[in-house]
Amino acid sequence: MTEKKSETSLDRVLIKRLYAFIRPYRWWVVLSIVLTLVAAWLGTLRPKLTQVAVDDFITIGDQSGLLGIIYLLVAALAGEFLILVFNTYLTRWFGQNALFNLRNTVFQKIQSLHVQYFDQNPIGKLITRTTSDIEALSDLLSDGVVSLIGDLFRIFFILFFMLMMSWELTVISILVLPILFYSTFWFKNKMRDAFLEVRDQIARLNSFIQEHIHGIAVVQLFNRESKVSESFEKANEAHKKAHVKTIFYFSIFWPVVEVLASVAMALVVWYGGARALTGGVTFGVLLAFIQYVRQFFQPIRGISEKYNTLQSALASSERIFNTLDTPSQIQSPQSPILLSQVSGKIEFRNVWFRYSVKGPYILQDVSFTAEPGEMVAIVGATGSGKSTIINLLTRFYDIEKGEIFLDGVDIRRWDLANLRSQFALVLQDNALFSGTIEQNITLGNPEISTERVKETAIEVGADSFISRLPNGYQTFLRERGASLSFGERQLLCFVRAKVYDPKVLILDEATSSIDSESEELISQACERMMKDRTSIVIAHRLSTIQSAHKILVLHKGKIVESGTHQELLHLHGIYYRLYELQYQDQGILND
Repeated sequence: MTEKKSETSLDRVLIKRLYAFIRPYRWWVVLSIVLTLVAAWLGTLRPKLTQVAVDDFITIGDQSGLLGIIYLLVAALAGEFLILVFNTYLTRWFGQNALFNLRNTVFQKIQSLHVQYFDQNPIGKLITRTTSDIEALSDLLSDGVVSLIGDLFRIFFILFFMLMMSWELTVISILVLPILFYSTFWFKNKMRDAFLEVRDQIARLNSFIQEHIHGIAVVQLFNRESKVSESFEKANEAHKKAHVKTIFYFSIFWPVVEVLASVAMALVVWYGGARALTGGVTFGVLLAFIQYVRQFFQPIRGISEKYNTLQSALASSERIFNTLDTPSQIQSPQSPILLSQVSGKIEFRNVWFRYSVKGPYILQDVSFTAEPGEMVAIVGATGSGKSTIINLLTRFYDIEKGEIFLDGVDIRRWDLANLRSQFALVLQDNALFSGTIEQNITLGNPEISTERVKETAIEVGADSFISRLPNGYQTFLRERGASLSFGERQLLCFVRAKVYDPKVLILDEATSSIDSESEELISQACERMMKDRTSIVIAHRLSTIQSAHKILVLHKGKIVESGTHQELLHLHGIYYRLYELQYQDQGILND
């Protein structure tokens, strides 16, 4: 009982929150409801007009009176038709506008969430939230609620006319309602669980598809197509079973409604026919009741369908609002500090960090300083914590202990957007999007002109290959820039970084996967970009960081060595061994 109450309470909360997205169109909703009520009245008026035609005009042969009733019937039909056509468009219009706003809200929320949230939630699941989960609300927000109200009033109007004509036949007609109500409640409880399972399976299926299409090259290279197909078949089978369960409940419920409608019709014919033969009711009343019984179960079926839609929508909206309610662990302070001028001084002071509360520390008591305009390089084995330093500096994660300063101000006291605007980040894995080259460089920033883009591309050394493309800077790139070489994609990322004119440049293994020719171009680009900027460089190729003002050597989350290239070579420590491994065929230059 408590569980049912909690479900009902949850449903009310979800409906109330969904209403917030339809509220801007509330007067259109009111108009739609009014039109729906008028259409419901006109629809239920027809059997009454039929009764009047039979009893008052046909039985006495009044042709002129019958012609007037026919005109009224035609007017009722035409009015109902026109109202339904206009109302269908109206409800779809404000429903799609509400979905548009909801989809924007969900996407903006996902963009604002902390990076750790994406570590814990599959991308396919988030895609489901912004596509199929929201699409499941389409029928509900479009005409579901309006039609539900119309069906309820249609039942009320039918009962009103039936009671006007014969309370006895009305009672006979609704004798089957207790069985129908019991069936409806049973159907309701089963369908809610079934739809929750369907939404879960859709999310799992989307996650599986997204992961394996993204990694299709690996799948094909290792000839794992058949194995992946087997795994997909299992996920697809679970999805099918969830849907089949909903079909099973429908296959029971709809025949029950049809049988009860037939039983009600038979009772009316049996009892009403006997009463008509004895003069208890007129034949017009009997004919009207037969029509009303047929009409009576249509809105009940409609209500059941709408309830089905409601259950599917609530199952989806529960997941959508769970996403919207997810608090972002990385937020700006209530009273952030805004600096008018930034020099780019960075200081890590006794920083400790781990990705989970019970996990091992990735960084342990890390301290270092990067003065304005300095190049600080970070080297170390995989898993030593190099990229973690970058993630903490840009506040993709927050530290557990210690402090990080930018220009002497703790980064947790900065406005988040203002803080991140001071950095430009170039990663090993290029982040390019579907769109033109210029759009990928500016990321849609209207303050960055085409001339500035071209000037920056010339400075970085990317203009030569961009100019050779069919449409130059307006060349459309496919997803992730697949039509370009790795080096060309990387050069575009350098142009993007420089065009935003950051105070701090961050290179995270930006040259580790490129050929020698591209490396030469990118090395020249790096030199130009690093001039007069604080630079944090993570690199595997030690040749790219020999000119660094300071090199930090990380080992198991600790800075074990620090100094210039020559200073570290003279220590004959970890850095010396790394250098020796890379240049063992060339000898070590200690000059």
